[in-house]
Amino acid sequence: MSTSALAIVQGSYTMAVRAESWLGGTLLADNIPISDGSETRDRSLAVPEQISLTIPRRDRGFDWDPGTDPEHPLAAYGQMLRIDIGVDIGGVMEWINRGWYLITDSSCDGTTVSVTCAGLLTLIDEAKLIATFQPGSTDTLGSIIRGLVEPALTVSFDGALTDRGVPLGLQWDTDRLGAVTEVLGAWGADCRVTEDAYLLVEPVSDAGAPVVSLTDDRAAGTVVQWQGSTSRDAAFNVVVAQGEDSAGNQLQALAYDTLGTSPFRYGGPFNPLPVPYTYQSSLLTTVAQCRTAAAAQLLLLRRQAYRKLAVTMVPHPGLVTGDIVSVTGAGLTAARCAIEQLSLPYSPGEQSLTVRVL
Repeated sequence: MSTSALAIVQGSYTMAVRAESWLGGTLLADNIPISDGSETRDRSLAVPEQISLTIPRRDRGFDWDPGTDPEHPLAAYGQMLRIDIGVDIGGVMEWINRGWYLITDSSCDGTTVSVTCAGLLTLIDEAKLIATFQPGSTDTLGSIIRGLVEPALTVSFDGALTDRGVPLGLQWDTDRLGAVTEVLGAWGADCRVTEDAYLLVEPVSDAGAPVVSLTDDRAAGTVVQWQGSTSRDAAFNVVVAQGEDSAGNQLQALAYDTLGTSPFRYGGPFNPLPVPYTYQSSLLTTVAQCRTAAAAQLLLLRRQAYRKLAVTMVPHPGLVTGDIVSVTGAGLTAARCAIEQLSLPYSPGEQSLTVRVL
């Protein structure tokens, strides 16, 4: 987003939505008329992104009922929608790309068409393995991910990751996306589908400067409050990563929760004794690899277990899950937080965020 757009979306502004439909690399329709809709993202889900749209059945002489035509722009036979949100800047619309989504369901009730879409990881999640997947002697963590994901999604690797070979004898039987998740865990990595429809594999991290500052200002439309539930279920203060070397020796490394703001921190009041979360993988063949995996799992677990704030605000079409924001309110001042969940309306309304205090 431009500096001008960033300034405008933190107040009252005019929003527009447009969508293109593509099938097998061919543009089927652009400027699909969207009368209403919403987008939700949740980093705890295997497929984080979900979209629902309402479209008039007839518009500008075109019938948007997908009917029985498998190549209709709104049919669910491989059609993908590219969604953009427009922000009016002095009479000029700046378009912000919200990404690509696979149509999973569409139906017509007579006057309107309802369309449901999901993130492109759906392609991997639904494509179960029909034969045992066994890496070869020259395979690496990166080549395994490519073998499991491409050509459904093109994989891009962050340069901060160091690829490595894998032990022989590994195999996965059915769950393709589960196999990808296991490799990522052993690598200390995470993945996300970019706005350009690439699968980006990158280190697990909560680093980065805040992209926007959010302040509890009800007159301006921003409300910040603590989420109202806590639990000791599945809590931990140390991650134990276990593997095995080529000689069959058991390996282990620990990552303690030492973050000063963590309610579960080791040595704090939560429990003076270790409360472990155990992560085990045959892909871990050195103690150094175990250390990296333990540290990454600690960061991933924090996404679910740590303190969270609920934020309602004027819609900000530039925010996505994983973004770092600065939050002032609910007793906090300029606290660094990560967006874990969001709901973005595609028509006038309020956006909601769930952010985790870092």
